[in-house]
Amino acid sequence: MRSFTAVVNPSAGGPGSGSAAAATLLRTTRLLREAGAEVDVEYSRCLGHATELALTAAEDGRVVLAVGGDGMVGCVGGALAGKDATLGIVPAGRGNDFARQLGLPTDPAELAPLLLEGEPRAVDAIEANGVPVLGSVYAGVDALANHYANRSRLLRGSASYYVGGMRAVATWRPVRYRVTIDGVPHEWDGFTVVAANSGYYGFGRRIAPDARVDDGLLDVIILKRSPRLLFFQMMRELPTGAHVRRREVEVLRGREVRIEQLAPGERPLRYGADGELPGRLPVTARVMPGALRVLAPLPDSPRGR
Repeated sequence: MRSFTAVVNPSAGGPGSGSAAAATLLRTTRLLREAGAEVDVEYSRCLGHATELALTAAEDGRVVLAVGGDGMVGCVGGALAGKDATLGIVPAGRGNDFARQLGLPTDPAELAPLLLEGEPRAVDAIEANGVPVLGSVYAGVDALANHYANRSRLLRGSASYYVGGMRAVATWRPVRYRVTIDGVPHEWDGFTVVAANSGYYGFGRRIAPDARVDDGLLDVIILKRSPRLLFFQMMRELPTGAHVRRREVEVLRGREVRIEQLAPGERPLRYGADGELPGRLPVTARVMPGALRVLAPLPDSPRGR
């Protein structure tokens, strides 16, 4: 029988959602304990503290449960990448996009059997300026939208991302990017660049519909310069992935992606990773093939991707 340490983000889901996240955690831990598993619960004070808790639990041979959204999952999963450890995910945040990519159920009644009996699956991670993350690294209007969504006090879930995106696009001026993929440079004027391990970001938006977490590659999506109205139309196509068929969208793949802002001037851009904004451009994203073992449906299962 597995033993678990749940590392919990107490503010998962944003303002007003604490009770929902707590209910998900309580139901999941109750089902695990009823099955005979030992479960410890640790509440993190910050992402750095979450990393410490995850590493300590992994050293003790416990399955580490990341309880929260993409920020917590990326932090805990990144800490375990490349180590002899197993990650479990309890989706309880605002976006839950990496869990969505893996096909993880959100109902504790479906999730608990997977955590108890599922076989760990090897998936890729990303090293972003030396820091392991899981889902994607991005720069441009989406990072600004991410900033607005994270600061929202009145909206939760998809509404916060949608309003944040509209606000970001309304004031955005296209940027000149240099994107170097496996040593080959490309330059564009555009809205955003995404180096994606997972196909989803921003609460279920399929920014990279063909991305896989186990192919050893990053899907690079470039949204080029276009009329603002057309960009709003592309935003509406993100949930289905239909935007990649437009000529204003470039799709490339590689193992190492460096994103630079040419002539940043007075507006140096921040980059985002797993729902957080860790720094400013440039950023180098390198794939870490099979670096993480996670309890998730296998690729050939109905849920797995």
